[in-house]
Amino acid sequence: MTAGELLRETRRRHRLTQRQLAARARTSQAAISRIERDVVSPSIATLAELLWLMNEELVLAAEPVDWGFDVTLNRARLAMSPDERVRRGVVHSRRMNEIRGVAQRVRS
Repeated sequence: MTAGELLRETRRRHRLTQRQLAARARTSQAAISRIERDVVSPSIATLAELLWLMNEELVLAAEPVDWGFDVTLNRARLAMSPDERVRRGVVHSRRMNEIRGVAQRVRS
């Protein structure tokens, strides 16, 4: 959700017009419109202030990203020396080439 979408959704939930919110914020209706249409991106402080004027609090959070792989495997690999990682990579590459060769023979 963009800052503009958040502001518009909150303003509508409070049944305020852009003009009414602008009056509270001592700005123009056009300025509120530009934010809501994502023409301009407000600073976090500005967005927080606009939400505060509607008795809402802006809450920012960080969450871990699920990259789709087991990060403990990465940690285990990084604990290895560079030489060991290269050796394991070479072994993996050779195995993949063997599998590819078997697959090609099966298709023929």
